[in-house]
Amino acid sequence: MPKHGGGMPGYGGMNMNNLMKQAKQMQKQMEEMQTEMETKTLEITSGGGAVKVVVNGKKQIKELTVSKDVVDPDDVEMLQDLILSAVNEALRQMDELTKNQMSQLTGGMNLPGGLF
Repeated sequence: MPKHGGGMPGYGGMNMNNLMKQAKQMQKQMEEMQTEMETKTLEITSGGGAVKVVVNGKKQIKELTVSKDVVDPDDVEMLQDLILSAVNEALRQMDELTKNQMSQLTGGMNLPGGLF
């Protein structure tokens, strides 16, 4: 079987050491990005600002503020809906921000989750 410049067939002549070096470098960059993302926060409101949610990069709710004007004992369901709306949007936007950061790091490669 012919040799391919010391590399593995299908890797365009790239040797395993270079491949491993690049993988370790990408892993380090991903770890740095994850650490950076953990410090980010997003503030989302619903109901025209009646409910405010602050979520961090770990997808933890750090703050939840409800305006007194929206608290109606006869319409608890509306308040619940406003809270759910704000929380779900905050988590969705944090997912999107994380996905965009990861895409920049990987150059758009569609890597499976948890690879690094």
